[in-house]
Amino acid sequence: MSTIQTVGIIGAGTMGNGIAQACAVRGIQVVMVDINEAAVQRGLATVAGSLDRLIKKDKITVADKDAALALITPSTDYAALTGAQLVIEAATENEALKVKILQQLDALLAPEVIVATNTSSISITKLAAATQRADRFIGMHFFNPVPMMALVEIIRGLQTSDATHDAVKALSERLGKSPITVKNAPGFVVNRILVPMINEAFFVLAEGLATPEDIDAGMKLGCNQPIGPLALADMIGLDVCLAVMEVYVNEFADSKYRPAPLLKEMVAAGWLGRKSGRGVYRY
Repeated sequence: MSTIQTVGIIGAGTMGNGIAQACAVRGIQVVMVDINEAAVQRGLATVAGSLDRLIKKDKITVADKDAALALITPSTDYAALTGAQLVIEAATENEALKVKILQQLDALLAPEVIVATNTSSISITKLAAATQRADRFIGMHFFNPVPMMALVEIIRGLQTSDATHDAVKALSERLGKSPITVKNAPGFVVNRILVPMINEAFFVLAEGLATPEDIDAGMKLGCNQPIGPLALADMIGLDVCLAVMEVYVNEFADSKYRPAPLLKEMVAAGWLGRKSGRGVYRY
């Protein structure tokens, strides 16, 4: 498989523009596609702002910024992706939408092109089965903010070939990331461990074992976490945490994944965390 020189990205939102930046600063050509010009331009502006912050911190020069931006081609037309050796789908976390996009890509791209999805929760095996290139389909789960976070979970579906895995792993390393290889399963590795830990913190809070502040301080100081689980839940969104737990309890049919009643109650109250001004803490 030839080295990946051009990466196509579907979606110019938070994850898409972050992936575009990560590729462009490493000298890789990027074609970033979204449904309308405004969305694509917002994505480009976000990348430019992010690079400006790196200039202020003396991490890159103005010339580096200009070179990176010159490597990103914005487009609203899928046909612009035909020169890519890898296309990463980073659209909204909606299975029907992703299947529709993947089938459009199938019709357009040469058979040898690898297609990856940046999903955090949808089955890679299931998405691969909806394509005509199941052996050249893989999960690349980047973490937010993409330019700063070193981790990429590379998720193999049942059908993913070794050559596909190796090409995507090599690209991740070229981006300066530290990839881990994961088999397809709900939540993959990080969220499978992280979200039940957050859920357990809600059980501990509901039992009145400690205050929210003390629970978070305990996990920060005792487990060397940069942010406590309850503050992290507020950042992620309590509704998102609840939805993930509901996926686990359904998929695994194991009561150990049952959502904490307090978490359900707070979501019912509309206390979703930072985005609603109140979660475990007030904002």
